[in-house]
Amino acid sequence: MNGDSNAALISFIAYTIIVFLLAALSNRAAKGREFVGEYFLGSRSFGVWAFALTFAATNASGGTFMGFPALVYSHGWTLALWIAAFMIMPLVSMAMIGKRLNQVARKCDALTIPEVLRGRFESSSVGLVATGLLVFFMFFYLIAQFKAGGKILSTLLQDEPVFQQAVTVVTDATSAIPWVNQADPDYLVCLLVFSVAVIVYVVYGGFRAVVWTDVMQGIVMFVGVLVMLVLALWQVGGLENATRKMARMTPPKHIVAIVSLPDPVVTHQSVAKGTWINDSGNIYRVAEPVIFPSGASRSESAKFIEITTPFEIEQIASQVADEGWRVEVTETTAYKYGSDREGVYLTNPGPSTSSELGFLAVGSAISFFIFWPFAATGQPSNMVRLLSFKDSRTLRFSVFTVAIYYSIIYFSLVVIFCCARVLLPGMEIDPDRTMPELASRLTINAGVPWLAGLLVAAPFAAVMSSVDSFLLVVSSAVVRDVYQGHINRDAPEHKLRWLSYSVTVVVGVLAVLFVLNPPTYLQDLIVFATGGLAACFLIPMVLALYWPRMTSSGAIAGMIGGTLTHLLLTCWGYLLYREFRPYDLGGLNPFLWDLLGSTIACLVAVAVGPAPEDRLIDKFFRRQDAPHA
Repeated sequence: MNGDSNAALISFIAYTIIVFLLAALSNRAAKGREFVGEYFLGSRSFGVWAFALTFAATNASGGTFMGFPALVYSHGWTLALWIAAFMIMPLVSMAMIGKRLNQVARKCDALTIPEVLRGRFESSSVGLVATGLLVFFMFFYLIAQFKAGGKILSTLLQDEPVFQQAVTVVTDATSAIPWVNQADPDYLVCLLVFSVAVIVYVVYGGFRAVVWTDVMQGIVMFVGVLVMLVLALWQVGGLENATRKMARMTPPKHIVAIVSLPDPVVTHQSVAKGTWINDSGNIYRVAEPVIFPSGASRSESAKFIEITTPFEIEQIASQVADEGWRVEVTETTAYKYGSDREGVYLTNPGPSTSSELGFLAVGSAISFFIFWPFAATGQPSNMVRLLSFKDSRTLRFSVFTVAIYYSIIYFSLVVIFCCARVLLPGMEIDPDRTMPELASRLTINAGVPWLAGLLVAAPFAAVMSSVDSFLLVVSSAVVRDVYQGHINRDAPEHKLRWLSYSVTVVVGVLAVLFVLNPPTYLQDLIVFATGGLAACFLIPMVLALYWPRMTSSGAIAGMIGGTLTHLLLTCWGYLLYREFRPYDLGGLNPFLWDLLGSTIACLVAVAVGPAPEDRLIDKFFRRQDAPHA
């Protein structure tokens, strides 16, 4: 096994070295160019392939390759309905605002989304409100991506002796530090390695490095998914066989239990997370370390899952010997929808631990079909990409390129991780690790362990391509919109350069601190941040681009109204479910209510506030003045 992991590690390191080489080449290509425009927007010079792949890779984040597979594994085929609208996302997000946004940004000489809004209304207040809300929600995005990066590396490195030594050193060094000492040691080390790597290459290479690496990462993601699809279908015996087995599956039970051993332990011992226990044919998997105090034969209470599908129980029991350990269940939590029900992974709405309506009720499915394309349209990280293409031809071809790319990627992922339900039982203990675990299993079974490094590079590429973009969006908002826009308009280039580097590092470090103890499902953070940013920016931006009567007060009201609605429904959901998830008012995705709140706030503020200046209407809505894009 160690030789297998060495091979995977070597191929993964080779991939990472290439990423840093691209950053170095980008830094050299940027020499002699104006720093701010080059560092944050690559001088607006990207053609079809660079623009299309950087747009696709930025959206295909850790949620795509970590959070989404975890949901497919946990809820089954219904995720095809959940993600279906992502296939048409480019047709909405790029076609609806792409050309017009690029025109307005060029007219304002804007490099960031808050700067576009500030220039459109010639209002510093609009820019500051947009910057504050952007930084707030984008920070949750960064937290999700850093978690994904740490999980990927911990799976890849878990059998490496050097890595385990590093874990021991870091554990000893952080044992007395509050909050930090609560993090899983393996995850903590990998999180630190990932954060240092991505922050260094973003600081060194800037936007051009981000785009160049996105092109490479977009290709890696595409090829990696297709390779996994072939291996998964081959090893599961074809999609028909996987479907027949899924039809017989029932969701596991989440339990709290005490383990009894035949004899007392001599010294303090623990049973690692992920360990299988065979108790007279009943199969359990450890969801958190099981602790045995010195001299005890009974453990402290710990969390487990209990496998309930008969053929899975038989299969695991044949591989895990009954060593006389006895599991005493003290608390059982069954699925609220799907418990003991066969076929629940094949049909809508899919099993759910928290809702009696299942994971994806009809109203939620319709809501998500609206949510994904329009929420993506409202993302500043996507909008800033729309400032960087060089002409209309680039935009038109990119729309179709990205649509085809997503269609292949997401449908393949649904198939792959439905197969994973058959190949990897018990991943409910840590669903966000399903993807790297499956990559390792598929390649070892195929006799090509070195390929695991390249397959794991696919989600790692997705995470890096998102982290680098989000770091630049946040740092550009602080440097360009706050410091240069309001504090020191005539700041020299060398000061802007070092301030940009410093903000990028500080934001990255803060994200690491917040993600030391993240929520169970990475996708919860993704959906919260995606919905929040779209609630804040979508309606104000669309009205700013296309409605001459839109005003600065309307833009501010729309941003705040959408944000407050989003936060209210999220807090309501947390109080109701005790989970980090919003409340589906009326059975609809909260995003719809967010947009409604934003729209009403915009229209009311425009109606009661001062009329827009004729000068601004003439500047942005006279056809003969529109710049070419």
